[in-house]
Amino acid sequence: MEMEINDVPAPKPESSIGMRHLMVCLMFLGTTVSYATRVSMSVGIVAMTSNNSHGYTVFDWERGTQDTILSSFFWGYVILQVPAGMLAGRFGGKFLIFASMVSTGIVNLLVPLAAVHGDWIAVCACRIVMGLTQGMLYPSLHGLLGHWAPVAERSRLGTFVYAGAQLGTIIELMTSGMLSASSWGWPSVFYVAGITCLVWSALWLVLGASTPGTSRWISKEERKYIETNAGSDDIGHTKMPTPWRSILTSLPFYAILLAHCGQNLGFWMLLTELPSYMKNVLHVDIKENGKLSALPYVAMYILSFVFSWTADFLVNRNIVQLVTSRKIFNTIAHWGPAVALLGLSYLPPGHLTLAVVILTLTVGLNGAHYVGFMLSHIDLSPNHASTLMGITNGISAIFSIMAPLSVSIVVQDQGEASEWRKVFFISIAFYFLSNLFYLLFISGDVQIWNEPRPAPIEDGVKTKKEESNATRKKSTGEHKF
Repeated sequence: MEMEINDVPAPKPESSIGMRHLMVCLMFLGTTVSYATRVSMSVGIVAMTSNNSHGYTVFDWERGTQDTILSSFFWGYVILQVPAGMLAGRFGGKFLIFASMVSTGIVNLLVPLAAVHGDWIAVCACRIVMGLTQGMLYPSLHGLLGHWAPVAERSRLGTFVYAGAQLGTIIELMTSGMLSASSWGWPSVFYVAGITCLVWSALWLVLGASTPGTSRWISKEERKYIETNAGSDDIGHTKMPTPWRSILTSLPFYAILLAHCGQNLGFWMLLTELPSYMKNVLHVDIKENGKLSALPYVAMYILSFVFSWTADFLVNRNIVQLVTSRKIFNTIAHWGPAVALLGLSYLPPGHLTLAVVILTLTVGLNGAHYVGFMLSHIDLSPNHASTLMGITNGISAIFSIMAPLSVSIVVQDQGEASEWRKVFFISIAFYFLSNLFYLLFISGDVQIWNEPRPAPIEDGVKTKKEESNATRKKSTGEHKF
């Protein structure tokens, strides 16, 4: 029997740890594992094209071929973003996430075989399929957060989930170099990533749930607290059609979209090309390459929690309004790296330590975007967060494709720091302009199209849902800046 839910916000459960925290931990591990599989090729390709003493195949791939392989993940990634967001919005994200991670694990296990027998074309095919399946992940995760994360905890819980991307990057960059240099060789990079994906998928199948109402493990008290404080409806996904016209004519939505595009170009430019920059400009060997390449993402991982705690503190103590908090931290995430990259562009050759410090600062400050535009999807519409994320993540993935390909076009001599300066200028421009648009047009209010169109009511009479939304906005500072 369906539990009767009062629309008035329920108090926080006495227990400090609940099912929402277990769900967030599972989603955190999911992003950790998924990003590890994405990043595996960034270091793996350096080992695959370098001589080794263990007899593993060495591939004579030109720079253009390598960048094609690195970008091929996103060719598939863009395709299922919007359909996955719509499916997650209607039917829940649990099984979409499961299918995504199982497929990713299997494809990773096939990469070494594909490389040896099918060369770079077969590797590209594997990466495209991997991108295709992982395209279902982020829209589904965002939809789950819209249902599981109460407004007062949203910055912390959302950041914790997405910070897994940095931890996965750190782990993969640090271990890939060591695995590649070991007697197991570069194939072990993909085998380890694939097996980890499959193990996580089994855990998710048992413990995961699309909404509090479909969880077998949640208490009645916690379910009531979440459903009356998250701003989403747990009423059966098929009853809520997607308000396409309202979304596509919303300036706050386009503010998120452009911020996402600027973020992806700058972030993936560094993520895919940092090992190559370390090798060719800073002359770091492959063992040290992985460790030094991981250092900036350690900073991003740590700072993301500092930013999320600060954001929740500022909003919950009514020091700043929600939309102001989003603007502050998105500016840190975009304009901070832009200034740092400008300094890196004019750094004289031979300053390895200073270059690593600047790169660390560049990526570290980027951790603020989790409490910037990333959570704005849920702020605007908790009910349609998965669809919004599908749209912005899909379109912004095109810019992720452009990142490694632009290096092939722009950089003629990989050993020249001045050539890489042109690449950094592209990232700087996108960081600056995309955040400027975000500052001008973002909103912290739940949009009117978040809710199904209500039945006609008598003048002057408010529904319980309207009163609940008004109470929640007042308590969380969800007002325009």
